[in-house]
Order: sequence, then C-alpha cells, then structure tokens
Amino acid sequence: IWFVWLRKEDSQKTKQDWEEEEEDDNENGKDKEKKEDKIESLQIDFEDIHERLVQLTSLSGNEGNLEISKDGKTFYFTTHTPGKGGRDIFQIKWDGKDMKELTKGGKNPNNVKLDPKGKYLYMNTKGKLSRIGTNGKELENLPVAAKMKIDYQAELDQIFEEAWRALRDGFYDPEFHGRDWDGLKAKFKPYCMEASTKTDFMYMYNIMLGQLNASHMGLFGRDREQTQSERTGLLGIDVVPHEQGALIQHVIPDSPADKITSTLNTGEIVISVNGEDATGDINFWSLLANTTDEKLLLGVQDKNGNQREVVIRPVGSIRTELYNEWVKERRRLTDEYSGGRLGYLHIRGMDMRSFERFERELTAVGHGKEGIVIDVRFNGGGSTTDYLMAILNVKQHAYTIPRGADTTLSNHKNYREYYPFSTRLPFFAWNKPSIALCNENSYSNAEIFSHAYKNLGIGTLVGRPTFGAVISTGGVGLIDGSYVRMPFRGWFVKANDMNMDLEPARPDIEVFNSPDHKSKGLDEQLQKACEVLLEQLGE
Repeated sequence: IWFVWLRKEDSQKTKQDWEEEEEDDNENGKDKEKKEDKIESLQIDFEDIHERLVQLTSLSGNEGNLEISKDGKTFYFTTHTPGKGGRDIFQIKWDGKDMKELTKGGKNPNNVKLDPKGKYLYMNTKGKLSRIGTNGKELENLPVAAKMKIDYQAELDQIFEEAWRALRDGFYDPEFHGRDWDGLKAKFKPYCMEASTKTDFMYMYNIMLGQLNASHMGLFGRDREQTQSERTGLLGIDVVPHEQGALIQHVIPDSPADKITSTLNTGEIVISVNGEDATGDINFWSLLANTTDEKLLLGVQDKNGNQREVVIRPVGSIRTELYNEWVKERRRLTDEYSGGRLGYLHIRGMDMRSFERFERELTAVGHGKEGIVIDVRFNGGGSTTDYLMAILNVKQHAYTIPRGADTTLSNHKNYREYYPFSTRLPFFAWNKPSIALCNENSYSNAEIFSHAYKNLGIGTLVGRPTFGAVISTGGVGLIDGSYVRMPFRGWFVKANDMNMDLEPARPDIEVFNSPDHKSKGLDEQLQKACEVLLEQLGE
C-alpha cells in the first residue's frame, strides 16, 4: 500500500507539525464541519505527484479491500496474516506506523466497507454479514433475514438480455467474427426461453455463443434442482479384480498408500474395507464412497499369504501426485534419451505458482547440463509467458572474472561463459541452448509461449500444433449469480499478423506420440526433442 502527498508543502511537514496543527485547530475551537470544509477545498498539486509516493506496507503484496478513514490518517486493508493461514483485516497509520491486526484467526473477510461515520468496518466472513469497530471492538455477526419471490421465467429472460448486452458491448471484435449478433438473438432466444430447466437454458445459450467461433466463452451457473452427489475416497493405488479382493498393480508416490504409517505395496491384495468383504462381484471403489479424510481399516494380504490391517485416510484428489509422478518419469526419460546431457522442465500452468516452481527447478535441473527441454504439453494457460521470456531470452553481453578464479588476465578467455546473472537480474536466467515441446492440449497462454519461443528464435519447437484458442477473457456477473465469460482482447502473432484464436502454434518439427506409448514407457515427442537438441549441441 502506498500513500501519496497531494501537495508539495504537506510532504515537507513532519508528524510533529501535523500534530501541532491539529492541536491548534482544537484550541481555536474549530468544529468538525469546518475541518471537513478544509479537506474538501484542498487543491491537488499534480506536478511531480509521482515523486511524493510513500510506501506504507512491506508485506507479500496481496493487500486488498482498502478503506481509508475520513480524515485520511488511517488505512484499513486485508492481507495474509504473517506466519499463519487465511486473511485478516489490518490497519496502519498514514506514516506507515502503528500497524495492527483487527481480526484474528484467518476470518477471510470480503467486501470490506467503512461506514459513513467511520465507526465500523462491515464485511462478509464465511457467508455471514459481520462488522468490527475501528476502535478495536470484537468482531460481531449481524443477523440478517430476507425473503424474495422470484418469477423464474422472467429471471431467465433477464439473464439472457444481460448476457447478450454484455457481449454486445464487450466482445473483443465489434464485428463478431462476421456474425449478426442481433440475428443470433432473434434466432436463439425463443429456444432458450422454451427450456424447462436452467441447465437446458444454458445449453441453448452456449450453442448461440458457439456461432461466434471464439474461445474462452460460455454461460455458467447452477440449476435450482438439488441432486445427490457422492465423492469417492482415493488411496493412490491402481487395482484389478482378484478372487480374494482387489490386486494392487501400482502405488502412486506420495499418495496415502505411500505413507510410512499406511504403506501398501504392488502385488498385495486388499481383502476388506472397514470389515466389509472386497471379494465377489462388488465394485471395490463403492466401498470408498464418501470416505474422504476419514480413517479406514483395510484388510491386506501380501504376496506370501500373510494378512495385516492398515489404517489409511483417503483423499479427495491425487492430481498433484499423479502429475509429479509423470514429471519424474519425463525427467528419467530425458536422462536416458540424452545420456545425461540434458535437463527437463515441465510447466504445469501459466500461473505464479508454476512459474515459481519453474524458476526454482531450473537452477537444480539445469545445473551441470548442456541444454534443457522445456515442456508445455497439457498446459491449460494463464498469464506468465512474459516472465518465462525474461528468463529464456537473456543475452550475455560481457563476462567477468572474480578474484580467486583459476586463471589470469593473460588467458581470460577461459571465462567467456561466466557472468553473475543471479546477482544482476530479478530472475535466474537460462542462456544455454534449449528446446520446447507443445501439443494439441497446450492451451491459451501456453500457446502464446509456443508462438513466442518459436518466433523470437529462442529455440526449436517440437510436438503437435496447439489447440488454437487464445483470447484475454474476464467474466460478467448476472442477476442469479451465474456469469458469462467476456473475451475482451484478441492476440495476434507479430511475425505474421495471425489471429492466435483461429490458428495454432505450429511446431518446427511435428511428432505424434504412438497410441500405446504410455504402456510401453515411451515418449516419442520428448525423444525427438532430445535428439534435435543434442544434434544442435554437437559433440
């Protein structure tokens, strides 16, 4: 959070000057209304106003919900509690001092608003309307009750009109890819209004959106009907039916079945779950319905016929564990295909968490390697391509020799490849050779990365053409809580003026992975990338 002085003379005053001025006002009997008139008549000095910025907080940079007291001396905001989980409300003085925590325990407040009198901060906390006094009073929940009659047919009409108008005014191409937006409304609205459920309504509306032939679109929401839902607990094992139960064929690393206290092994048989027999025609996974985060007692038989009991806690998702296992296998294959000369990095998504992982792993995986394979296959997109370009597109302009180096000035050329990038750049830089992989499941910002990597000449692009769906998008909320996505900015390749939303990034070398490559433990696209980069490196 930053504070800006509105006038030059104010920025030169000390805190003592401001306190003395306030005391003088009180002694002279200036009332509140006169003070407010003084504030309202303040003239802003815009000249060099950027030089009068003062940083108030030195936190992680995710402050939000900023509210400012009426006298401008106190700032209220939300941020993550240092060293703890969740977000809370903090306050800080205009001079960056006296910061304190108002709510405690990770209340995760949203929509924080200061009341006109400045006595309370109102907010939503975990679905409840709450308030807390600016003088430090305890957080209190406010009882709220409201009833509303809804004409659902009229509501659907309103949803259609709101979403249609939002796209009319906000879609990135005012010519709608050559389609008649008014004509599409006239054609599809009668079908939408005849739908018997909200789900069918959205289905027809999305068919209308499909006529625009653009990505990153859709109307999303929930139906009023409640349906039963079950969630299967996951142990982290692959099983096949066996006459005595479920035979374990594979154990996923770091999953519940790979913990010290709940270890299961390949070749063992799960014969019971919580005392219920797992044999016969029963579906093994039905025994794990709605068991997420609950302790289960498994009866297990090893390869020698010995039986034991295992206490295990299933989880709701093992996506990350499966992903990490896949990456480790790509890394092993890269080592095999390149004879240990190349490193491998996969970028899971174009978000900051994936970028930070990329930056961290680059220093480890690339250490001592001659080149590196960068993989954006199965990457769903995001927004961090330019961060990656800042790492991969660095050009060395000099080299340095520190004291203690095993050389002298007379043979300084031995240090031509040495430059202290880590102390000179905001990110760790990679200036050795690289090669990139993409495929038909590289989406959105992963496609932007593929275009940039190829057209900026960073290296060779290998794999399959990307999905061909690139648009900057947001969303517009509608009356019932549903929303329609809003593609507001198109992306074009500078090298050839091509619209990325209609054309994919095409690799320099196209390679198919065979249908049975997983079962054979192969990755032909990765193998080809290694071969090409090794050829470029030479002996």
